[in-house]
Amino acid sequence: MLYGITVIFIALFAGEAVNRLLLGAIPGPVIGMLLLTLFAFFRRGFDRRVVDFSSALLRYLALLFIPVGVGLMTLSAQISHQGWALLLTLLISTVITMSVTALVLQYLLRRKRDAAPYQDELP
Repeated sequence: MLYGITVIFIALFAGEAVNRLLLGAIPGPVIGMLLLTLFAFFRRGFDRRVVDFSSALLRYLALLFIPVGVGLMTLSAQISHQGWALLLTLLISTVITMSVTALVLQYLLRRKRDAAPYQDELP
């Protein structure tokens, strides 16, 4: 458990450090997740201890939405003034995210289909 939390927090702190170097262009936690993903990619997966800790952390994910809900309630006046801009931003970002996800899925499925005939030749 201690190893898992250490790996995750090192990625988070490294992301925050890179964020400071980039002057806040990309949020630190996002950079940390990208670094953690690269770490898993180059190690060809995660250590079981990291997986166990992250699974335990995911059980309490709903608690992390409480501060967001409180923030929405305290900022309701500002949200009502800028509601249409927020709605448009959410709509555009959702369409972009779904489009990129669909394109990546198509690419990966095509790549898997093209590699399938050669699977039998591998030792």
